[in-house]
Amino acid sequence: MTYQRQNFILRFALLLSLLSGLIDPDPSQAQKIKSTPFSYLPEQGTDRYDMRVPHKTLPLADGSGFVILAHQSSGSYSVERYDVDLKKQWSTTIPINPGETLEAFGRGTQQALVVLHHKDDNGQNLTLVPVSLQGGQKAAPKVLMAVAPRDRRPGVSISPDGSRVLAFRYFTREQQVKSIAATLFDQSGNKIEDKNYDFRALGDFFSPAVHVANDGTQYVTLISEGMKKLTVRRYPAGASTEIKVLGVPVGGVFGGKAVTVRDAKFTVLGDGSLYAAALCADYATGEYYSLKVVKFDFNGTGDMKFSPEFRFTPEYLAEVAKAGGTDAKRLDDVYLAEMLLTPDKQLVVIAERHFEEGGSEAPVHARELHLFGYNEFGAPTWHSIVAKDQMAPAIDSYTGIGFRAAVFGGTVQLLTMENINKKSDLYLRRVSAQTGVISAPERLKLNVADDQQLAYVKDFTAWLNEKTIIGVSRPSKKSAALQLDKIVVK
Repeated sequence: MTYQRQNFILRFALLLSLLSGLIDPDPSQAQKIKSTPFSYLPEQGTDRYDMRVPHKTLPLADGSGFVILAHQSSGSYSVERYDVDLKKQWSTTIPINPGETLEAFGRGTQQALVVLHHKDDNGQNLTLVPVSLQGGQKAAPKVLMAVAPRDRRPGVSISPDGSRVLAFRYFTREQQVKSIAATLFDQSGNKIEDKNYDFRALGDFFSPAVHVANDGTQYVTLISEGMKKLTVRRYPAGASTEIKVLGVPVGGVFGGKAVTVRDAKFTVLGDGSLYAAALCADYATGEYYSLKVVKFDFNGTGDMKFSPEFRFTPEYLAEVAKAGGTDAKRLDDVYLAEMLLTPDKQLVVIAERHFEEGGSEAPVHARELHLFGYNEFGAPTWHSIVAKDQMAPAIDSYTGIGFRAAVFGGTVQLLTMENINKKSDLYLRRVSAQTGVISAPERLKLNVADDQQLAYVKDFTAWLNEKTIIGVSRPSKKSAALQLDKIVVK
């Protein structure tokens, strides 16, 4: 070996040594984990699948901590407030009487909001239980809406900031909704106004859903014209009777195929606009045809922005097969899960494949994530597939698998529980909303138990900020108890 080559190797080795002190080969080593015991009883009955309240940990607006709604016994829930260091500040019990189920959970600036649905032979009602964020005191329960026992189940919507609560009931004829009566309340349960939505001129439509904005504006979303059209009706807050209606066909006959909406999701996002995504399929065969995305801009241009459709071509199926290591002949059991908007108006739509083996006691599965990116002009710019192999026992159904997502700047963070390289844990991936580049999964080192017992409860996952994640998990097979975790990532 020449002197020059030997000298080069020595200098290169020295450089690697210096770099190793600057670059952590395992970024998760820099994480800090703090835990405290946590009590939780899995939900029973149909609510395990309905997922009426999928988010049970809510960060407080002032950054001082978070509130949790925990099912701790067969006859009660508890609302608990924690500070940022997991110190419990108070706990308040919400009794659940026979015939009652949890309907909604939210938080405003002053109150945590728990809504219960009660049904017996005499009728149904929705009751709001406000809980003071300051000291945990319960206010007197407030009946928001009462209907006959045979009526369709009434509903409730809480605004994103928790300042408005909207209760509504349906009036039907032969199972078709003809009108909706809604009452708007503040976060303390004080009545603000009544609204009526009349649909008698619309003919048949499906899946009516009601959303309320922070200012009390109400949006009713519909799928109409034989599951081919997405429609949004806006009812402004206050005395105004102006109704703005925007609708767009997403189905129809294409290349001789009758295409209809298989799954749809509507969400009011950070720019104040309402976005809709629809998975469309061949009506005759059920084969997935395309993804269509619409922006309903009531506050800006007062019009719609219809993004070019994304077709599920044979090439896309090949990508799915390659990502999951399977022989995918068609898309099955794929459902819309999230729509996320970055500050610079990049939109990310996430769908997930999940299914049951069959039977009420059989395990449930969640497989690949399908991600689609759109730029600020609504044009599709990238797509990606995240393969994962998740299974949960029937006792916690889809609350123990799936994913959670949050946006920080131009990055989407994805959190999953997986077993990767024989390490069962929570894993964090970061997705560039602009380019679609996805980081390698980063293990958070909670060492979540890998068995058929309750191991992770997705409902309690939340971000306090870009670096701080709250979760609930069981740390090992030897432990029978859950713990509340605070994870600070690098």
